[in-house]
Amino acid sequence: MQHYGVRTLLYGTLLPGPDIGKRCAEEMRAARAAGFEVGIHCWDHVRWQDHVAGKDAAWTEREMQKALGRYERVFDEKPKTWGAAGWQTNRHAAWVQEQLFEYASDTRGTSPFIPMWDGVRIGCVQLPTTLPTLDELVGLEGDVVQVLLKATQDGKRDHVFTAHAELEGGRFLAAFERLLEGWKAQGYDIVDMKTFYRSLELARLPHCEVVYGEVPGRSGTLALQGPA
Repeated sequence: MQHYGVRTLLYGTLLPGPDIGKRCAEEMRAARAAGFEVGIHCWDHVRWQDHVAGKDAAWTEREMQKALGRYERVFDEKPKTWGAAGWQTNRHAAWVQEQLFEYASDTRGTSPFIPMWDGVRIGCVQLPTTLPTLDELVGLEGDVVQVLLKATQDGKRDHVFTAHAELEGGRFLAAFERLLEGWKAQGYDIVDMKTFYRSLELARLPHCEVVYGEVPGRSGTLALQGPA
């Protein structure tokens, strides 16, 4: 609660979620104009996060079409990527993504992969979140920034870090700035997902099952990169 505030926690449950596509369209366009990559998270965060894993194709496509339509009205162009709310997804969402996108980031894992669902190749390239988020580490002993920097200190592979504007842009801002400086000192380039995707040798990516499991520090089950 201390991270988000009471009102934010009630959105989608006791309070209707705000329509940020209407309320914050100018802010979104300003972010894109400043050089940031933009994409889709979902239409309704709570509904997607709580229900998509068990929903059918019709429900999933309706939710996705709402988000796709609003994105096009805000940005006057078609979206190029999707990063699912709460690392929640299903095979129907993967099928829609395969028709529309080159890459998405809906999972937790260790490296980019081609998604498989029950042995069938469905979906676009997944760029999974590879590191814990700051809010997952809060409460651990020691400096959470140093925990993350220790995880990346060998510099032997690329990483994807998920930052939340309401956390890293607020209460965790100082820690986030320390993280960025630490990663630069370790020799990393801080790039957007599009740049990361274009650096990959797609033919060498492993084909991995998408499975559901737990991640330390986060409640419930999440979509994970499973075995090749």
